[in-house]
Amino acid sequence: MEITLKIPDELAREAASQGWDPARVALEAVALEGYRTERLSESAVRQMLGFDSRIEVHAFLKQHGVFLHYDVADLEQDHATAEKLRGKFQDARASGKPPFG
Repeated sequence: MEITLKIPDELAREAASQGWDPARVALEAVALEGYRTERLSESAVRQMLGFDSRIEVHAFLKQHGVFLHYDVADLEQDHATAEKLRGKFQDARASGKPPFG
């Protein structure tokens, strides 16, 4: 969907004078506020801004002082994944085979 925003000429000139695309500045502001207020997911921000990976989203959020949404459930899921991978590596080491091959 395409949306047209009207911003004051002075703001557009200021952004352009610093080498920024005023449309991109507005899009990034919407993405940042949407993520910060939990109206947009990390995936939605990635798609909106054309990033190829979550790491790019994380870097973008960090650059703008917006913290990742990461709670106890996320930590528990990451812990379970780490335990599963540790088991695969230990099994692979014991068998002499590559862990993911």
